Amino acid sequence: MPESTGTVLSLRIERMSYGADAIAHTDEGKTVFVSGGAVPGDLVEAEVTRSKDSFVNARFVRVIEPSDKRVAAPCPYADICGGCPWAHLSREAQLAEKRDNVVNSLVRIGRLEPSRAESLVAQTERPSDDWGYRNKVELALSTTRGRTSVGMHAQDGTTVIKVDRCPLLDTRYQKVVKAVSGALSYLSNSHDLGIERVGIRASRRTKDLEIALWTSPGSFPRAQVAKVLQDATKATSIVRVMTKGPQKARKVTGVERLSGKGCWEERIAGGQMLLSAPSFFQVNTVGAQRLVELVLDGLAPDEDDEAMDLYCGAGTFTLPLARACNYVSAVESYGPAVRDLRRNLEKAQLDNVDAIGGDAGREFPDTDADIIVVDPPRAGLAEDVVRQLSEQPARAIAYVSCDPATLARDIARFEDIGVFSPTRITPVDLFPQTFHVETVTLLSRKDT
Repeated sequence: MPESTGTVLSLRIERMSYGADAIAHTDEGKTVFVSGGAVPGDLVEAEVTRSKDSFVNARFVRVIEPSDKRVAAPCPYADICGGCPWAHLSREAQLAEKRDNVVNSLVRIGRLEPSRAESLVAQTERPSDDWGYRNKVELALSTTRGRTSVGMHAQDGTTVIKVDRCPLLDTRYQKVVKAVSGALSYLSNSHDLGIERVGIRASRRTKDLEIALWTSPGSFPRAQVAKVLQDATKATSIVRVMTKGPQKARKVTGVERLSGKGCWEERIAGGQMLLSAPSFFQVNTVGAQRLVELVLDGLAPDEDDEAMDLYCGAGTFTLPLARACNYVSAVESYGPAVRDLRRNLEKAQLDNVDAIGGDAGREFPDTDADIIVVDPPRAGLAEDVVRQLSEQPARAIAYVSCDPATLARDIARFEDIGVFSPTRITPVDLFPQTFHVETVTLLSRKDT
């Protein structure tokens, strides 16, 4: 009989899901997804929040018997903020759980034999510090009875909790969170700013600090906002990013420079990258550096090689490839990133790259590549892109993925075609204290 909502269960936590929840089973064998901070090995009490025939959702209430994998989180907001769902799990256990999630996805979704999946996946690499590793955080805003709160999304994803720092942000810039929160709260007393979210980007390597305000188009007190934020943060750049459209598919309509140079710069892989606020860059610079190293080590580019870089963004892999290869065809669909890529190429004085704006499938380069990099969004590769990649004469493909499930699906597609096959998969922990994991997969040509 299904457990009713409100029932309190005593559960032994077995493992983490690919998500914020821990996994346990009832005495009858039904799977229970436990939210709220339980870790493997814990004996806990959890309250049922939803019950279905095949599974139960429950909310962690208290620890009856702690696991040896449980640690005290240094963040005072860890139990209420949604940014650190694995904060009570030791880093060693996090690394192991992330590798297990990759292996399990390859078996369940990629249809690989368990022994093969185990042999392909390396131990999870740990390139950065456990805390203070992020170059970017985002703040949310909410207004209640005319008062504006600036902070982080709570675990429920709907409310905003006020914070004075984020321990995930680079330690040199943690006070900026409180400064931005105070400045925007002050400004909101006299203006309806219409700010949807705030991005803070900080670089330890270049000392750049950018504050990006995401709003709808329309009137905006530019001068006053710029002055108050500049005085509070000493930012090198303050910008306003204007968007419109449905909440889940908003499009950038423009970026206004309010103060400073209007962009953020980071140093990586022997060069410097310029990024506008809408452009993607990995939130962990040290981890991103390791991704570049793994890609280049796996592909072993030669000065005579022709390379292809799909979903290239502003050039994280394109720029080092261009320095190592004869020619690079780089494809990116997001307009702001394409513009940043072209500026970065010009700044680096690299003229051996064809920067192509458009969808990777429709704008697939008409060339024969020796080596290929793909770094798609969470949705992974479109089926037609897997087919087109498999028609290339390349000796190897480096697939950078942020989602084990779509990676496993795409590996199965490559295996079905039979031209490229995975030879090494390296998980890299770019996101400590969370369930997210980045992977670099080397796919080699079967006839080489």
